[in-house]
Amino acid sequence: MTIETINARLAQIGQMQRQISGTQLPSTTFAAALQTAQAGGATAPVAAGAGASSTAYDTLIQQAATKYGLDPAILKGLIKQESGFDPTAQSSAGAQGLTQLMPATAAGLGVTDPRDPAQAIDGGARYLKQQLDRFGGDISKALAAYNAGPGAVQKYQGVPPYAETQAYVRIVLANADQYRNQTPSLSPTTIPGSLPYPTT
Repeated sequence: MTIETINARLAQIGQMQRQISGTQLPSTTFAAALQTAQAGGATAPVAAGAGASSTAYDTLIQQAATKYGLDPAILKGLIKQESGFDPTAQSSAGAQGLTQLMPATAAGLGVTDPRDPAQAIDGGARYLKQQLDRFGGDISKALAAYNAGPGAVQKYQGVPPYAETQAYVRIVLANADQYRNQTPSLSPTTIPGSLPYPTT
């Protein structure tokens, strides 16, 4: 049995646990720990259910937030909601990786391997930044576009009246608030050029 097979099975078990409990729990795999070590990150991975605010991807999240002028807490909250910090996550629609990029979107962002945490986080951050620019810096609209597509946000002139999308926006913003409270270093004021975004 290969490490990839073990990690895939652990990811499946983690997904089943999240479905049973109805919550998004962070998962830690050998691949995640290896990614942290290769990235030179000082943050240790957090075991599923540990309830701590640090993850194996904090360094990559900070780097992407700085690169695109994003609030790192928002980016981290998005990743938690999208994948529960599982780099092998895949939706039934075909979205993959930590930021759940669809294949066409990933390709358009230059992401060749959406299961690679560094590429996924950079691609997801870049896509979120594109939506922020498109919707005048309104984070609620940008998150809604990330979830339901920019066409839906344009059609309804705001967050679409889809229960899933409305819940998605609320949860990501709540996740971000939680991370800001737990980790002061995730404040947008610590990232040059980043702003606390208006919400609608």
